[in-house]
Amino acid sequence: MDGTGKEPVGGRALEPRPPSRFAAWHWATSQAQQILVTGDLGKILRLFRAVHGLNQTELGHLLGYDKTYVSAIELGKRTVEDVGSRRRIADQLRLPPHLLGITDVADTDHRAMLQFGESTVRLAEIARQSGHATEAVAELWPLVARLEARLEDGHAEREVLYLLARARVGLGVALGNVLPEERLATAARWTGKSLPIAQYFGDRAFSSSALRMHGNELRKAGMKGAAVHRLQHAAALAPDPAARAAVLPLLARAAGSLGDGTLFDAVVSETASLLEVVEHTSLFNPYALHEIRLRGLVATGRADIAIRLIEQAPIPTMTVAPQWRVIELITVAHVRLLADDRDGATTCLETAVAEAARQRLPHQLQRIMRAAGDRLPASRDAAGHALDRMRQEMVA
Repeated sequence: MDGTGKEPVGGRALEPRPPSRFAAWHWATSQAQQILVTGDLGKILRLFRAVHGLNQTELGHLLGYDKTYVSAIELGKRTVEDVGSRRRIADQLRLPPHLLGITDVADTDHRAMLQFGESTVRLAEIARQSGHATEAVAELWPLVARLEARLEDGHAEREVLYLLARARVGLGVALGNVLPEERLATAARWTGKSLPIAQYFGDRAFSSSALRMHGNELRKAGMKGAAVHRLQHAAALAPDPAARAAVLPLLARAAGSLGDGTLFDAVVSETASLLEVVEHTSLFNPYALHEIRLRGLVATGRADIAIRLIEQAPIPTMTVAPQWRVIELITVAHVRLLADDRDGATTCLETAVAEAARQRLPHQLQRIMRAAGDRLPASRDAAGHALDRMRQEMVA
């Protein structure tokens, strides 16, 4: 030990032991990655002891060696060459065997799981963006369960933790599409479960992305103040203009729902400026920003401005997610009703009901019912019937 209480490894001092709730994640830190890549068993054992607060006698008991033998390995005076011993050490330390130079069936399965998991997360996002959020949930549930089981078993490699965090976010966002309003807090909880991993690694880009998705699910669940706080944090962490541009439309929507006109105006203004310099996405584009502006103006008491803007909707210049069309139709119908244009509102809501039912979007059907209210009872009832059918199918 040196004067700081840190144990040197290969001439470098170890960082202080992480909090106990993160102890299982010790192989995922950047420091551990630097040590693991060397394949030096002595350094690996010393890192393990430092993280878990073990002395050489205690580690020897875990591995079936005496203190002298452990000391000799750590000092490089003895080597462990036979495959069986290295496999046993890897198992006791909860390491993939290939990190100790062993390739076996279990390790092949581990790599295959990671490849499968990466593919599942990507395909689930494509499915959700294409209007098939139910399929995305069906793909992500078993993946998350498998990764969490591996974590509970003590296997917490860096790539496993990152994959788990991304899968949790994807699952939460997909659930946010398919759950009714009274259950949207579940979606927010799943996205929130990714945050400890993102914070632990200190990855700004990943943290910004996780906070962005979590903040949006909080807004949908009615936790507006928390949503604004998370989204402001996401914007502050964004490492570049493109990442910030991904956050701002969601922050604008949350600020509007909170009734904060000052923040809403500032964010919309910055978003419009970024549209001129950042490549558009399914969310960050003039079409989506128009809907966000209309909804925010109404929510902040400026329906008269929204009514004047309603006919200025830009024509989509790119493919947007199908659910965005439903969201836009409902918002436009709401504004048209404020302008006393019942026919225009009815036309919008008829299309929205059909699309929301086809895409299985219960939350949007509930928005339709609120927008229609007593003024458009036929549209309200059509949305209610579609929602009832959807719930009956889920029970069946």
